[in-house]
Amino acid sequence: MCCAFNGGRGLSSKQTVWSWSVQRESKMQAAMEITAKYCRKEMEDYGMCVASNPSSWQQDCHQLKVKVAHCTSSHPVIQKIRSDCSEPFSAFEQCLKLNQTSVGNCSEHISKFLACAETVKLSSLGEPIAVPHV
Repeated sequence: MCCAFNGGRGLSSKQTVWSWSVQRESKMQAAMEITAKYCRKEMEDYGMCVASNPSSWQQDCHQLKVKVAHCTSSHPVIQKIRSDCSEPFSAFEQCLKLNQTSVGNCSEHISKFLACAETVKLSSLGEPIAVPHV
């Protein structure tokens, strides 16, 4: 049963859950780096709200969470990155699937994706977007 679920690699269900978690963390890290560059104010406001309201942050910070989500889905640079860098991101995802127990093998893939994101240009502006270094 475990082997059919994880591609026949013979991992236990505990190892499968762990490797899925590591894959998810790697994807989240890449997404957070991009989000932090283009939606920094929204992320900081939300983070400060959560820290200031430890017992009620879900309710008190909901609107700020919505602002972060709106920024990440509508920011023109992030939309352009999704379009222009879909190939290196797909390669990164595939690498994670193939290296479930050693995601460090995918560092080159994530570097290529982030390098692609750094070079994204908005054609409507006709010039490169200045990417602040985090």
